[in-house]
Amino acid sequence: MAETQTPTQYSTREKILAGAVHVYTATGVVWALVSLIAIVQKNYALFWAFNVIAVIVDSSDGYFARKFQVKKVLPFVDGRKLDDIADYLNYTFLPLFALWHMKLLPQPGWLWVSFPLLASLFAFAYEGVKEEGSGFFVGFPSYWNFVVIYIALGVHKVSGPWGSLGFLLLFTVLNVVPLRFVYPSMAKRWKAYFIWGAIAWTVLFLYMLTQYNKGVSSTLVWISLTYPASYMILSVYLDFEARREAKKQTSESSS
Repeated sequence: MAETQTPTQYSTREKILAGAVHVYTATGVVWALVSLIAIVQKNYALFWAFNVIAVIVDSSDGYFARKFQVKKVLPFVDGRKLDDIADYLNYTFLPLFALWHMKLLPQPGWLWVSFPLLASLFAFAYEGVKEEGSGFFVGFPSYWNFVVIYIALGVHKVSGPWGSLGFLLLFTVLNVVPLRFVYPSMAKRWKAYFIWGAIAWTVLFLYMLTQYNKGVSSTLVWISLTYPASYMILSVYLDFEARREAKKQTSESSS
């Protein structure tokens, strides 16, 4: 059986840099660990701060992977698998565990969070979930950290545990339906808006964390909601446009 070997044309320096990128991606599980500790200690502001760091790592490791040609230099390490493991922990498991821990759902809370946990697990396992060529995710891309923070800061305050459950189940359904949502770093249109909007949202969210224990202003919550809301709306619009264009091209090529 043939063994996969590192291409000899790459220098030691290139291999070290590529390895460093994998380590950088793998730190996501470390941020997951300290996030879990913060949740257990009921320090939710600290949990969200660690979660933001994990998101920053996830948002930037792809750039470094492409820059240092990680797939070519170290082909025997699956960076995508590393990324998926860290992402499931930080985007899905821990936020939903925090939602249960904060007791924001009707009882039994563990049962309700099981639905998005399972839906996201299958979404992560689905081979075609990332359409990098067209710049989309298939289904809501398991951004449960964003769903949970808005349940904690807004939905639960307005509509209580049952409203929180409805919000959670809505996104659980969106997680498995064949709608497509924009893959920000791979977006074919409005890419600058998605990336810079995410950066601006992160800065605002970090500021909101400084007020988390005292109570975040509802005005700030509504202002911060503009970016994720526009992301959802633009995703639906761009998916519709992309499908219409693809259908038009297919019709023209067959005529």
